[in-house]
Amino acid sequence: MNFSDFEPVIGLEVHAELKTATKIFCACPTAFGAPPNTLCCPVCLGLPGALPTLNRRAVELAVRAGLALNCEIATLSRTDRKQYFYPDLPKAYQISQDPYPLCFDGGLSVGNGERERYVGITRIHIEEDAGKLIHTRNQTLIDCNRCGVPLIEIVTAPELHSAEDAGDFLRALRQILVTCGVSDCKMQEGSLRCDVNISLRKKGSNEFGTRVEIKNINSFAFVEKAIAYEARRQFDILAKGGDLQAETRRYNASTGKTELMRAKERAEDYRYLAEPDLPALSLSREDINAIAKALPELPRAKAARLTRAYGIVKADAEIIVSDPSLASYFEYAATYTEHPILLTGLLLTELLRYCHSDPFDPPVKAERIAEIATMLGEGTVNSTTAKKLVTRLVDGDFDPRATVETEGLAQIRDRETIMRTVNETLCENQKAVADYKNGKTAALRALQGHAMAKTKGLADPVLLEEIFKEVLSE
Repeated sequence: MNFSDFEPVIGLEVHAELKTATKIFCACPTAFGAPPNTLCCPVCLGLPGALPTLNRRAVELAVRAGLALNCEIATLSRTDRKQYFYPDLPKAYQISQDPYPLCFDGGLSVGNGERERYVGITRIHIEEDAGKLIHTRNQTLIDCNRCGVPLIEIVTAPELHSAEDAGDFLRALRQILVTCGVSDCKMQEGSLRCDVNISLRKKGSNEFGTRVEIKNINSFAFVEKAIAYEARRQFDILAKGGDLQAETRRYNASTGKTELMRAKERAEDYRYLAEPDLPALSLSREDINAIAKALPELPRAKAARLTRAYGIVKADAEIIVSDPSLASYFEYAATYTEHPILLTGLLLTELLRYCHSDPFDPPVKAERIAEIATMLGEGTVNSTTAKKLVTRLVDGDFDPRATVETEGLAQIRDRETIMRTVNETLCENQKAVADYKNGKTAALRALQGHAMAKTKGLADPVLLEEIFKEVLSE
């Protein structure tokens, strides 16, 4: 029995907090980071007699997600009570949706080239979040601030077959949700979490194995690691002739392993019943069409357009559209220069090194980085100077073109000047010359480095290399 003879069958349940100002069934704020138990009211605490009122904005955002993910939108759906006896749900049930979800039968294309595939989305439903347990050495504390924060749960079909597939899906999904303003998807704040359902079967078989669920993973990398570990764990049990158990497990990032939490619940355990305090949710076609018309350009379409419009490579376009703020910054900067490819290089290789915020918060004005791209494209500065200018702009704003003129930072392109520098460098580095003539091509880079130092990094590197090769070949 070989591991390569098996394949995992993976379905994801992704929970995304909706980007609303208030909770789904009450007027409490959804702000992150408030002191524990300060954003609560009788409704989200489940106190007797408190009645829920559905947040219209939460429904609109859920429909927006469904449309962006190619789902059918139900004109009539309902909410249900999911009996959920855990300490972080004060009222001992969760208002969710079971047989009649808001969105259904969708899907998402992920990956590129040979790895491109369409992953089905079975359903998207709205529900309320639970609270948060805080474990200390001697006790467990409950913070109810998150109780009632609006969620959508996005349930995929069991059509993923590797850790890489799951990672591709989650990254593509996050881009869409952020672009559409549905969720900020800040995994470090818990606003995007993922449950993984995974079983193992022999390749070519249509039967499903015993399913294990891994709960509440809050990192794409951890999702991939959890899947890789769990697939191997299940195979090792099968290889020894053991039986797999339907379990709910957690991923331990410290050990890189999944750990048993409890036996897997069945649907009957939740004892769903129609929520008696909320009416059926009715949407007209006019409502749905209005939300559809307000959808922004989606990431895949935007990446294709940027590639066509600006001549940038697809991989760079995909990075740019991964953050709507970054994409807006790029397109605005591109209106100030005729060198969008050079602009892309400066943005992705230089500027992003100084940006650690989510979403992208540019430390340099778009007009400034566009001006540097223009000077680079017209040969006024070389790439070394362009990079230094970007770094200086991060520390404080200035006019890059005026600075190049006043500080003498213009690129040296005079052939005679560079020729003198080359000859001086060769005279001072005879060993490197000998090494180059003996076939050590790396010696040329060392010689160029010495020459660039002599010109304080201002020589045209292309012309410099050309002259070096001419002189050394004589």
